[in-house]
Amino acid sequence: MQLSYKIVGIVGTGAMGRGISQIAAQAGSLVKLMDAKAGAAEKARDAICAQWDKLVEKDRLQASVANGYKARLVLASTLTELADCDLIIEAIVERLDAKQTLFVELEALVPAHMVLASNTSSLSVTAIAAALKHPERLAGYHFFNPVPLMKVVEVIAGLKTSAAVCSTLSSYARQMGHTPVQAQDTPGFIVNHAGRGYGTEALRIVSEGIADFATIDRILRDQAGFKLGPFELMDLTALDVSHPVMESIYHQYYEEARYRPSVITAQRLAGGMLGRKTGQGFYRYEGGVAQTPPEALVPELAELPPVWVSPRASRRPELLQLLKDLGAKIESGPSASLLALQLVAPLGFDITTVAVVERLDPTRTVGIDMLIDDAATRRRVLATNPATRTDMRDAAHALFSRDGKAVSVIRDSGGFVTQRVVASIVNIASDICQQGICSPKDLETAVTLGLGYPIGPLAMGDRYGPTNVLEVLFNMQTVYGDQRYRPSPWLRRRGAIGLSLMHEEN
Repeated sequence: MQLSYKIVGIVGTGAMGRGISQIAAQAGSLVKLMDAKAGAAEKARDAICAQWDKLVEKDRLQASVANGYKARLVLASTLTELADCDLIIEAIVERLDAKQTLFVELEALVPAHMVLASNTSSLSVTAIAAALKHPERLAGYHFFNPVPLMKVVEVIAGLKTSAAVCSTLSSYARQMGHTPVQAQDTPGFIVNHAGRGYGTEALRIVSEGIADFATIDRILRDQAGFKLGPFELMDLTALDVSHPVMESIYHQYYEEARYRPSVITAQRLAGGMLGRKTGQGFYRYEGGVAQTPPEALVPELAELPPVWVSPRASRRPELLQLLKDLGAKIESGPSASLLALQLVAPLGFDITTVAVVERLDPTRTVGIDMLIDDAATRRRVLATNPATRTDMRDAAHALFSRDGKAVSVIRDSGGFVTQRVVASIVNIASDICQQGICSPKDLETAVTLGLGYPIGPLAMGDRYGPTNVLEVLFNMQTVYGDQRYRPSPWLRRRGAIGLSLMHEEN
């Protein structure tokens, strides 16, 4: 297959520019590095070459191949030297005025057939191209850091971008070993938009005093299968990157409640607690290792009370079988005895509300999250209400720890941690489909490759049950009276038939 672009110019040689230059040279393009800062392009070339040298040392790349790559990296000292390129990719500061100025300068220097692309992560492609005489040749080309390892690129069409430009950029992405996904020009495009349901909802949970950072990270890793908890992830990406994205998407969507940022990240950003790179964020780092608080010890009790399970509990048969396997004394009457631990398993409702509605003694009532099949998790999550007695809380903790599986006990909330976060992820993804920002297939691809979720958000909704997700959202909206939990119309329509890609995309 013929290479889409033989000569590629990269303007801006920071981390993103370097990564794009590396994979472009590896694809066979002659790459011209240009940076307004003196010596920056040369430094970037040396850093890229050093990466190839390391691969040679590890026998992962032949020296002759590495030398060929190096020969394709050349320096350009002025924009004029990029005039013979087939494609110029901008990777400069994330400011609209700076990008517009650069492209206006380039348009005056380069021929009309040359394609221009911006690696913007959050700015409107239409706005960037608005100052050009030929906006049809400019598209968004959003890579993720580190570029060689993050194998997805968003190809974004502005309102006037030529379809042929996006098609060729997609082909070139494949030639560079990446997977292209097509996105409309909307705030956050696909990945940063879809990502609002993870960290933003986790921040809300912390702000409500339900659990601390480490507990939430443990729950979402062990119960839902995420590679990194939301606070570990924000420490890795750094708050000077992630918090501005939260604010940008929130304001670009005219204060849409689903994307509301948190004062927690704003305060930490102001205090310089950015994450790993500053040695302190949500965690403190020593030698690059996060210092996490120990988990609460499992209570040691001489005897456990009998257990009664609410007839309204979700996954009630599975919960009863689990209790049998753990050796619990189970009461089967219509109501609990005065000595029994009362277990409820709501979707979206807080434990206090459930106790009141079901006329249970709140002092003996504890909730358990049964959204996910217990056999598929490495952690169980219990929730108390403000009236739960200490002995009942400890009894529940000890009982559900009997087989060695980790247990987290959180405070009362409208929905458990995993329920809230999963429902938010699925709901926002459904809204992306509702808006027609991308196809469901590209959404799943972009999120799994760009965010590292265990499965795509639509597949996640199907795995845990679209009707369960809808129930969590409806009940959360009732508890909080907040529009951020209103279900997407796309989710409501598809809830009965499933969300995954086995269904028609309409």
